[in-house]
Amino acid sequence: MKKILALAIGILVASGSPVLQAEDIDLGEGNLQFRNMPQYQSYLQNNDDSQMTEYGGSVPHRKHDGINPLPKGYKHAQPYLKNLWLGYPFSYQYDRARGHTYAIDDIFKIDRINRYSEQAGLPATCLNCKTNTIPKLIEEKGEEFWASEFHQYRPMHDGGKHTIGCTNCHDPDNSMRLTITSIPLDEALKRAGKDWRQASRNEMRSLVCAQCHVEYYFETGVHGVAAKPHFPWDYGMNPDQMYEFFRNGIPERDGFKGQFVDWIHAVSKTPMIKTQHPEYEMYYDSIHGANGVSCADCHMPRVRVGPATISSHHWTSPLKSDEGMSACMTCHSDKTPEFMKSRVIYHQEKVWRQLNIAQEKSVRAHEAVRMAMEYPDLPFPNETIINEAREMVRKGQWFWDYVSAENSAGFHNPSKSLETLAYSQQYSDEAVRLAIRATNYAIVADLDQPIQELVPPIMEHSRKLQQSQEHLDSHPWLRYLPLLPEADLVWDGYKRVN
Repeated sequence: MKKILALAIGILVASGSPVLQAEDIDLGEGNLQFRNMPQYQSYLQNNDDSQMTEYGGSVPHRKHDGINPLPKGYKHAQPYLKNLWLGYPFSYQYDRARGHTYAIDDIFKIDRINRYSEQAGLPATCLNCKTNTIPKLIEEKGEEFWASEFHQYRPMHDGGKHTIGCTNCHDPDNSMRLTITSIPLDEALKRAGKDWRQASRNEMRSLVCAQCHVEYYFETGVHGVAAKPHFPWDYGMNPDQMYEFFRNGIPERDGFKGQFVDWIHAVSKTPMIKTQHPEYEMYYDSIHGANGVSCADCHMPRVRVGPATISSHHWTSPLKSDEGMSACMTCHSDKTPEFMKSRVIYHQEKVWRQLNIAQEKSVRAHEAVRMAMEYPDLPFPNETIINEAREMVRKGQWFWDYVSAENSAGFHNPSKSLETLAYSQQYSDEAVRLAIRATNYAIVADLDQPIQELVPPIMEHSRKLQQSQEHLDSHPWLRYLPLLPEADLVWDGYKRVN
């Protein structure tokens, strides 16, 4: 009982709230259920998936669909996502995330995991940032967990059980103090000579977010531990530094040798890297990060609940409510909430415009390399130049995806976002130039078209559709994909159906 009471008190101490009265603590079947705790009540607000901001939000929709209204599509879309990820599971489905409490439910239903087969096609690593069961699973299975079969974990999470919650960030055995449960973050900090146990509380209010809101990759298994997540921070956290890291893997340190590759693009045959969601890397040297503003300062604002003041555990955009905007007003007290919102949107508009330009240039670069590869009767050997073009395609798409996958539409660091997109556009333009040169300028006229005519966006694509030859014949780029064998659904959410 002492441990249980200490746990309850610890949550409140960590948030700065006065201790709850005994009547607020509810015992049920031998377990405490903190139903009346204001922190827990604010956590439950994460279940609301019905609100959007101008460029983001929590209503699930297809992020490439700017034609249909919510909940299928949204006005601010990136039409070429399926084109750019062709040949990789991301091309099957890439939706707006609903939030932390839906993490388990969404991953077990997403088309990126092969639900038409006994083998998922992606390892259990994908659960690393979706559930609070990882420490237990690692303890039981050791490092073999990372590469274990994904489907076997469906029943234990039935109904969305064990989604992201208190124990991802709080230590239940130490007064619920902030803690790091992420093995890849702990190891990345160790390689940098840092110990999170010595970090200040303010630093921890960002590091707990850096457990998941980061770029990472899976070690190959030939080197390192099969499918173990790894943060590419050894050269630095900026996109150019991480790109250099991916070119120079040291097996005993990084788990891969030479150039790292996530997949080969189906059309240009370029070895690609898929960026994840580098919110922490984008934030850390921003104007807010440089001034000691933590992630929690903005995304967990202090709110009044009766007589208590707590840190809200509704992890969402402060733009959604006046209560959320109170986080901005703590420092910007001479401004109005309306003015602060307008400044956020001002930056996002600029970044979003350049993001879609970079996206289109990346598509054109893939198409230029395809044309060069397939051009008949080349006047001189061109494979070396085409490989140089592929390197620029790879680099251009990495820099684009660094901003695209980062979930603030550039606001976490507007200057870095715009610089990164400028580099992306330059690399993609260079890829086109090299591809043209490889054909002795023979494809110039063919490339001289608006991008929507040259390569239309792929609007519909899924694992089931790839089982149809008619679908593969419906778009010039889809013809480069293999026809998948006819198969029925084996897994539907947590249940086996076949």
